Amino acid sequence: MPQIPSAATTGTWTEEEIRQQPASWIRSLNNIDNLRSSIDSFLTPLLCKNDLRIVLTGAGTSAFIGNIIAPWLASHTGKNISAIPTTDLVTNPMDYFSPAHPLLLISFARSGNSPESVAAVELANQFVPESYHLSITCNEAGSLYQNAVDSDNAYALLMPAETHDRGFAMTSSITTMMASCLAVFAPETIGSRTFRDVADRCQAILASLGDFRHDVFGNEPWKRIVYLGSGGLQGAARESALKVLELTAGKLAAFYDSPTGFRHGPKSLVDKETLVVVFISSHPYTRQYDLDLLAELRRDRQALRVVAIAAENDPVIEAGPHILLPPSRPFIDMEQSFCFLMYAQVFALSQSLNMGNTPDTPSASGTVNRVVQGVVIHPWQD
Repeated sequence: MPQIPSAATTGTWTEEEIRQQPASWIRSLNNIDNLRSSIDSFLTPLLCKNDLRIVLTGAGTSAFIGNIIAPWLASHTGKNISAIPTTDLVTNPMDYFSPAHPLLLISFARSGNSPESVAAVELANQFVPESYHLSITCNEAGSLYQNAVDSDNAYALLMPAETHDRGFAMTSSITTMMASCLAVFAPETIGSRTFRDVADRCQAILASLGDFRHDVFGNEPWKRIVYLGSGGLQGAARESALKVLELTAGKLAAFYDSPTGFRHGPKSLVDKETLVVVFISSHPYTRQYDLDLLAELRRDRQALRVVAIAAENDPVIEAGPHILLPPSRPFIDMEQSFCFLMYAQVFALSQSLNMGNTPDTPSASGTVNRVVQGVVIHPWQD
C-alpha cells in the first residue's frame, strides 16, 4: 500500500497534499467498504427509481469532479447522470431543477462552506418534491456535512481528515472525492482492491518526479499552456488548466479543450510561446482522434512544445516529446485520469515555485481565496 512521505522537499502544504494522495485514496475506499451496508441502505431504493435523475455538483475544482467522472459513470451504470456546477444551479435553478423527476444531488466540497454548495442543496429541496442528497466532503465541521447529517433525505460521506487540503489549490481533496464517488457507484471496477493498481501507478509517477522543483514537461519560456483530452479526460484537462492558473496566480495563462474541439477556433491561440499537453486516451477508438491532433500540432510547428502523455507508445507519440506512464495493467480512461492529474498538479506547483510564488497562498492580492468570499445568495421567489 502506498505510504505518505514524511516531509515535503519544497516545504509546502501543497506538495505534502499531492504526495499523500495514493495513500488517502486507499484509506477512503477502505472506509467505504466498512460503510457499504449503510450506503446501500440509502442508495438502493433510490437507484430502483426508473426516472431518477442524478446530478453531480460542486464549485470550481469540485465541479470538475463531475466533468471527469460523469460520462463514464453514466455509461457504466446506465443511469441518468449529469454534471452541473453549483455556480449554475444557484443562478438558474429554474433551468436545472425539474419537479417532474426524483433527484439525487451529489455535492462535492473540500470545506463544505462555500455559499453555493449550501444554497444548491436548499434550492433542490425547494424545487424538487422528491429530492435526495449525497454529500461527499472533506470537512466534518463544514455546513454541507453537518446539514446532511441532520437531514432525513441525505447521506454524508466524509473523506479522510488529511484531504481537507490546507493549501490554496485542491489536490488530494479532488482526487479522493473522485475515487470515493466511483467506489460508491461502481465498486466492482473502482474498489479498495482494484484501485490499488491506480494508487501504485500514481505513487510511481510521484516518485519519478523527484523533488517537484523541476519542470515536468521541459524547461522553456512558455507563457501559456493548453491541456487537451477527450471524453472525461477533457474534465481532467480543465482541472489541469485551473491548477496552473491558481498556483501561478494567472502569470501562466492556461486553457483546455478536447482534441477534436480544439480545431474549431481555439487552436488559434497556439504560438511560439505555447506549451500543448495532450492526454492520450486508452480507448482504441478515441485514441485515433487524439493521435490525429497530436500529429497535426507537430506538423504545424506553431507551438513551442507539444507533449503527449500516454500509457502505451505509438509511432505518432514517440515522434516528439512524450511521457509514458509507468508499467501496469491496462487502464480505462477513468483510471488513467488520476495518473494524468499527478503530472498536472506537480507541473503547476513547479511553475509556481519557478515564478517566485508562494504555492500555499499564491494570490498576493487576496482577491481569490481558499473558500470563496463575497457571494450573496439571493432567495428564490416564485
